Amino acid sequence: MEMGLGLGPSFFLGDLGGTSGIGRPGLKDLNLPFTRFMKGAFVSYSAKEWLAFRFAANFSRLEGSDSILKDKGGDEYFRKKRNLSFRSSLAEAYAAAEFYPTVFLEQTDGLLGKFRPYGIIGLGIFHFNPKALYYAPNGSTQWVALQPLHLEGQGMAEYPDRKPYKLTQMMIPMGFGFKYYVKENMFVGLEVLHRKTFTDYIDDVSTTYIDPALFSKYLSPSQATIARQLYYRENKVTPRTRPAINEQRGNPKQNDAYFSTIIRLGWRLNGYNSALRQLRCPVYY
Repeated sequence: MEMGLGLGPSFFLGDLGGTSGIGRPGLKDLNLPFTRFMKGAFVSYSAKEWLAFRFAANFSRLEGSDSILKDKGGDEYFRKKRNLSFRSSLAEAYAAAEFYPTVFLEQTDGLLGKFRPYGIIGLGIFHFNPKALYYAPNGSTQWVALQPLHLEGQGMAEYPDRKPYKLTQMMIPMGFGFKYYVKENMFVGLEVLHRKTFTDYIDDVSTTYIDPALFSKYLSPSQATIARQLYYRENKVTPRTRPAINEQRGNPKQNDAYFSTIIRLGWRLNGYNSALRQLRCPVYY
């Protein structure tokens, strides 16, 4: 058995923010200013020296904003003037298998001083809750949860193909890392873990602009007022502009994702059988 702690930066990959050119999935649109730290704990069981099973829980925050884009006169101009942003707390738990291929090449027993790279893949759940900053007429501001506002028509009869999204969803963690045993029962390591998700709404942006008149039909008057401001923010960059109904707001062809780079500190625990062996009397032949 092993148990330990992890700490390191986490990053959001989705519709909001990015760099120059057209928005693309992956590291190309990574925004370092929105780096946030992930922290958590894990327990693992080594079924074999080359195979272990891990359970882990982590907490972090995800953020993205179009305002961070630098307008270089290219396709990024359309995302910058969109001017949307979000932040979300993040909690996740997963079970995964770790594979240690270099174990078969080791020539000596024991763990002290050993370097072990590994790959990891598993299945887990994560909880998120995207929010955006609302500017009230009296000058105050507040972070407002976006899912109850149905900003892209989720759950409205006029958009039957847009279902309300759940705030707790499945994900697949996959990645690689290494351990270095500074003691027989203690290691330090580094791990890069990508999470493949099955939703495009971590940032509450996915498809097209809807008719803002629908907010008054489905929401309370106070909610409708907030929704009309948060679903369209281009008018904050270019005053007196209005959204074109069904104009692109996000890219539904790519789901959102996030990943982390974690420094890990762990301890290997002696099992019951190991303790018995240490207490056993020597046998002479």
